[in-house]
Amino acid sequence: MAKAAIGQICSSNSMAHNLEQCVKLVGQAAAAGAKILFLPEASDYIGTSAAESIALAKPVATSPFVAGLRSAAAQHKLAVHVGIHVPVLVKLASSPPTPTTNATTDAAVASNPVLTSIPQTEDAATIASLSLTSSSSSSSSSTTSPVSAGKEAGKEAGKEEEPSPKIKLYNRTIYIRPDGTLLHPAGSYDKLHLFDYPDARLRESATTQAGSSFTPPFDSPVGRLGSLICFDLRFPEAALHLARPPPPPPPTPSSSVGTRTGAAPAPAAEAPKPAQILLYPSAFTVPTGRAHWSALLRARAIETQSWVVAAAQVGRHNPGSAASARVSYGRSLVVDPWGRVALSLRGVTEDGGDAEDGAVGELGVVDIDLDEWERVREQMPLVRRTDVYPEI
Repeated sequence: MAKAAIGQICSSNSMAHNLEQCVKLVGQAAAAGAKILFLPEASDYIGTSAAESIALAKPVATSPFVAGLRSAAAQHKLAVHVGIHVPVLVKLASSPPTPTTNATTDAAVASNPVLTSIPQTEDAATIASLSLTSSSSSSSSSTTSPVSAGKEAGKEAGKEEEPSPKIKLYNRTIYIRPDGTLLHPAGSYDKLHLFDYPDARLRESATTQAGSSFTPPFDSPVGRLGSLICFDLRFPEAALHLARPPPPPPPTPSSSVGTRTGAAPAPAAEAPKPAQILLYPSAFTVPTGRAHWSALLRARAIETQSWVVAAAQVGRHNPGSAASARVSYGRSLVVDPWGRVALSLRGVTEDGGDAEDGAVGELGVVDIDLDEWERVREQMPLVRRTDVYPEI
């Protein structure tokens, strides 16, 4: 049994202030005897506009937020799991296939309304070069955008117009080891399901590039972690995929084969072990939080028989700005494999206008008992009828 800490913050467009909140929680978590600190989605910043969100994003290698958090983790010998933004160069899904994609990929993207672009690279130098070029072009002409200039040049040359490259964001979680090093890519996850919610005037797919794969569960001081983010919570298939036991190994090849070739058969690749703790760092809206937050988290814990940890943003983001209408629900939760709430932090006020006193910067500490994970699975075995419905 080991102690895990869950921290709540209210991110703004000040990365320095957000880092200050997180570093303070790192120190408090270590002092409380925790072995790991779980922080919310978008802990590095929440911008006031789509344009500002793109402008604030930094590659992991050059992010001052990541560097500061790594330093704090190493100082306190504490593992940290945290949500950040990472810039990525994309091409529009409707543009012709390139050598890095194919018609099959484009067709799959076109069939999903939140997959409007295809990632190309998150190389820091490439993205910095594009940003500088765009900035230079914008400042040299107040009437012609870089996109328009490119199109006009193409027309003059008699060439078919090529879509301009575009920067989007990965909504990513990263894992920092207790010595301050990053577990990457094995500990990094890009959000699969994007939150397009017209009633809240939120369309994540406009600025965010959806992830393309799961991250296999990986070890931490409190158990194997299965990474998901916020809106992923509404899709039980994702949780079941990470928490299911590994399939049985394939039959071992006949030993006679090895005798004939003079070499022993290659061992089968080890299947990923199931997650013991599912993670949902989040920034839930107030209406959806009140209606579904606790119910969904408990459901994911019960149906997967796993611990669930959900560190949440709380309160009004960027008060005083035009974007100050955005408020996050808070109420970070930890749920055990039987569905019992083991920890619950504060949330928003009754009118939903801001955080309750003490909610921003609140820290909770809970014992993660992996014996309970094993006990629930042994006493309530879930044998699926995959002869009737497909295995997830």
